[in-house]
Amino acid sequence: MNKVSYFSLILGFALLASACKSGINSQTKTSASAEHLLENRYKMLLDYPVDSMSMPRSMTIKTNLIKKVPSRDWTSGFFAGNLWQLYRLTNDSKYKEQAQKWTPFSKKESVNSNSHDVGFKVFCSFGEALKVENKQEYKDVIIKGAETLCTRFNAKVGAIRSWDFNKEIWDYPVIIDNMMNLELLFEASKLSGNQKYHDIAVKHANTTLKNQFREDNSCYHVTDYNPVTGEVRKKTTLQGYNDDSVWARGQGWAVYGFTMSYRYTKDPEYLKQAEATAKFFMTNKNLPEDGIPYWDFKDPSIPNSPRDVSAATVMASALYELYGYTKNQSYLAFADKIMTSLHSDKYILPDTVKAPFILDHSTGNWPKHDEIDEPIIYADYYFLEALLRKK
Repeated sequence: MNKVSYFSLILGFALLASACKSGINSQTKTSASAEHLLENRYKMLLDYPVDSMSMPRSMTIKTNLIKKVPSRDWTSGFFAGNLWQLYRLTNDSKYKEQAQKWTPFSKKESVNSNSHDVGFKVFCSFGEALKVENKQEYKDVIIKGAETLCTRFNAKVGAIRSWDFNKEIWDYPVIIDNMMNLELLFEASKLSGNQKYHDIAVKHANTTLKNQFREDNSCYHVTDYNPVTGEVRKKTTLQGYNDDSVWARGQGWAVYGFTMSYRYTKDPEYLKQAEATAKFFMTNKNLPEDGIPYWDFKDPSIPNSPRDVSAATVMASALYELYGYTKNQSYLAFADKIMTSLHSDKYILPDTVKAPFILDHSTGNWPKHDEIDEPIIYADYYFLEALLRKK
């Protein structure tokens, strides 16, 4: 039995056991066909041709069209990261060899100050590489990326600026997604000994904690600030249904971001917020039984709204880490529930789809009618990360 098959078999028993404990519908249990599908999906990542201008982002299955992006796209680091994670999961050197080819394509993003997504682009590729190979060149790129990201920090606001576009709509937008980029800063501080990166990450997290959440502990997508006074101008959205709705992936970013920030700081307020938003997500009346959320919890079209698998995988990965700090069994059970649901032919792409993706049914940007109910690369990234954390 090869290493991938062995791992899949072990995972299958683990997930099935979790399903029984959690009382999950038996229709979502791990099956031999799902194991076979998953193994084949992994191999398809190896078959994707290496091209610095064609990093896979998503796919429209009806037309068989793969959306390919260059390194400047915020999703560019995920494919290399997926390959590194698959190497750690399987110990198959083929994944490592491919990861080594793809990772350098994101290097130039470490000096791209026009983007707040340096963390996603650099840390999800070079950060994953560093977990496998302790190379100084990887560390140098991470530190350089952190230095670049810091140029977008405004001390008066106390946060890193997100977008530079739509200046007629907002003055200094900060999105909940930006919490994810703080891992680059925290890690760069450890690697370099430069306290500045850590301090800026903390200031950004504190500002987000103060201004991004509602009383029910759901979060706004965008908080816009006055860059001169630092005052909040408005709280709005770009990817949710409306300003007062609850964009599902945003809740995942929040739980993940503050759990990760607790990892580096041990600030109990971060852990408190992560737990509160996790509870909001897990107990929401509009959450489907299998734990895979609709793209927005307040979409009036529910239950006829598209799901967002990417929101589920981000949340599952975050909850595994959150469980590690709290030992709250409900976090472990809910993460297992998500992973058991995803580990089925309902969500794993069939063999007929020849593309470097694993899971279907993610939603990218519903208001723009972009990447709706499709395979999206970051859903796979956090799925693989969740598998590693579970393991």
